[in-house]
Amino acid sequence: MGIVNVTPDSFSDGGRFLEPDAAIAHGVDLIEQGAAILDIGGESTRPGAAPVDIDTELSRVIPVIEGLRGRCRLSIDTRHDEVARAAIAAGATLINDVSASLWPVAAELGVGWIAMHMKGEPRTMQADPHYDDVVTEVCDFLRERATVATEAGVAEVWIDPGFGFGKTDAHNLALLAHLDRIVDLGWPVLVGTSRKAMLGRLLAASDGTEEPVPVDDRLAGSIATEVWAMHAGARMIRAHDVRSAVQAAKVVAA
Repeated sequence: MGIVNVTPDSFSDGGRFLEPDAAIAHGVDLIEQGAAILDIGGESTRPGAAPVDIDTELSRVIPVIEGLRGRCRLSIDTRHDEVARAAIAAGATLINDVSASLWPVAAELGVGWIAMHMKGEPRTMQADPHYDDVVTEVCDFLRERATVATEAGVAEVWIDPGFGFGKTDAHNLALLAHLDRIVDLGWPVLVGTSRKAMLGRLLAASDGTEEPVPVDDRLAGSIATEVWAMHAGARMIRAHDVRSAVQAAKVVAA
């Protein structure tokens, strides 16, 4: 799954693809790199991000979906009912839902749905996240949401543990270490660790420095965690560096 952020403030490439033509060109490039799905989002959900009004989000994503329709499968990265419906009408067939609340839309319109775990909301989720047992709590949440969606008639349900969404580095590492428990829930698992802040800190520690490694220098950490996830049974990887992730996937498959 290649990432197309049509936003001014996403943590990795905010602003680079805000104009529709730039976002469409980026999507085409990711397809050429091997992306099977493009995930198009018009609202940043990075830690501390402010909400975006519906009209703005629609104006960002719909032209891009229309421009990429027919080139590969398209996913809409949103937590808003109205945006999901408009995106599906424009050509998306999968809802990547950080709020894990839009299964009624997916059931009604006959599209796929990804339930992600997030503790809190983007503006405050990283303030002081606490769990008694992060793996058990994330598993319980995803099992409940996926079951509800399946029973509501959603034929294609994915689950995502939500790395970095209301979680410390220790929480993220615990989820990675026990990803097999999430896979064992029975629904296909999506993992998105690409370029995330925890990798900047882990890579800095490995280099013996305190300053986190910059976003564009986190490829080694991204591939390491993605390969780990593939080995644990994850079925989809959400990535910025698509060519490298595809190459890694081919090696794992071999």
